[in-house]
Amino acid sequence: MEREIINRVSNSQLVTFDLEELYTSGERVLFDIKDLLFQGLVLREKDFRDFVKSHEWAQYQNKWVAITCTADAIVPTWAYMLLSASLQPYAGLVIFGSLQELEIRLYERALIKVDWSKFENAKVVVKGCSKVEVPVSAYVAVTSQLRKVATSIMYGEPCSTVPIFKKKPTES
Repeated sequence: MEREIINRVSNSQLVTFDLEELYTSGERVLFDIKDLLFQGLVLREKDFRDFVKSHEWAQYQNKWVAITCTADAIVPTWAYMLLSASLQPYAGLVIFGSLQELEIRLYERALIKVDWSKFENAKVVVKGCSKVEVPVSAYVAVTSQLRKVATSIMYGEPCSTVPIFKKKPTES
């Protein structure tokens, strides 16, 4: 007697939340001020302003830019502001920080646009594997939002999940 194989995963009421789908495509650029410092130590205002005037800012068109200084130097705040003002008409986003911080900000922007109501009373699996590196902060943010609306949250793949949260019958 042959038994029919039933795919319990596809028949389940699990809803998958895939953070990879929120990945913002486009080139990420780290703009490091260290290369503009005199002897790697000091920012000279005149030289810096000359650089800003002559630099080809259009090369950052539609790119995601993180401004930083990796040298152990004191860089005045206005220098970062001047770079930001020059990049703004071209770059998709300009932040102060590392490429990792840039990625976090891009995910924050994407998560703001999510309609969380579609996960109301759902059993949600937050997909764990992806082809892009998703910041841990994005998983934390998703969990915080889903906890407000979902009946349960799991992490992993629908066929193998780690339970994260289950709403108690007294919670609503």
